[in-house]
Amino acid sequence: MAIHLDRMGHAVTLVPRRLEQAVALMRDRENIERLPGRPLSPSIQIGYEAAPALLNADVVFLACPSQGLRKMVSGLSVLLQGRPTPTPLCVTLCKGLEAETFLSPSEVLAQVCPRMRHASLSGPSHADDVAAGLPTALVLAHSTREGEAEAAESLALQVSDTHLRLYLSDDLTGVELGGVLKNIYAIGAGLCDGMGLGDNAKAAYLTRCLREMGRAGVALGGKPETMYGLSGFGDLVATCTGAWSRNRTFGERLADGTDPKKILSSGKSVVEGYLATECFHQLCKKRGVEAPILEGIYAVLFEGASPKDRLAALMSRALKSECLP
Repeated sequence: MAIHLDRMGHAVTLVPRRLEQAVALMRDRENIERLPGRPLSPSIQIGYEAAPALLNADVVFLACPSQGLRKMVSGLSVLLQGRPTPTPLCVTLCKGLEAETFLSPSEVLAQVCPRMRHASLSGPSHADDVAAGLPTALVLAHSTREGEAEAAESLALQVSDTHLRLYLSDDLTGVELGGVLKNIYAIGAGLCDGMGLGDNAKAAYLTRCLREMGRAGVALGGKPETMYGLSGFGDLVATCTGAWSRNRTFGERLADGTDPKKILSSGKSVVEGYLATECFHQLCKKRGVEAPILEGIYAVLFEGASPKDRLAALMSRALKSECLP
């Protein structure tokens, strides 16, 4: 996102969460570990701490794992107390729920910084494609609080160009739910790939996942049409089919029966779908949502179930009309 904004001519300061990351970016002008081959232009400033960047920022993009968001926002809240109003618009890029509270990114922001204006940017957005300037379409969701729709519309105009197109949505809950649920189903897509189930199975899997996403999304407060949009269907397709997808790759490695915790401990990247599966398992049980695919993934991740046994259980469920919820 920093590369895209800089390419559009905006003044950009990139502030890593750790000092050693900032030092490495200053030295290499490239995120060699996470985004190799996409150099940072000289006009992108690298910050060692957030305070100077926040002083005059109009917009703050928060790109961190969802489990680290509360800590980051708590620090920003303290820094913003000394800044003259208005506070900058904060846009979350993370896609996950807080494990302890099951809160979405926007709910964490509202709890920690109730006066801060915020929005969520979601949709199919592989980082390397965005950095390369390949065509990408995303959805910018805002709340219905006074002034936030106008702030989101203004931002969409300033961020959109021939490479990146932003659509607007007032379904903040639904957009964030789609961004989380797709990570769960991407793990199952990886299981399909790892088990060699073929194209027919993968197509059927994605179709039924979309139906299940819609059911869960509406039960948890989202709008049904949002699940069929960029943050739902769009991100589902990208994350379930992309070779770069961490969640899909994680599921692929699970197919041979490897312990999930062993895979997680050996990797450097965050697999958001792992904790999200546990969160949504609890939420669906509490709300009485039927989610057999999600429950199958949960059984593999947390109950030691065999992927083949869970597949057999899904295929042998009672037959019904496709149009039923």
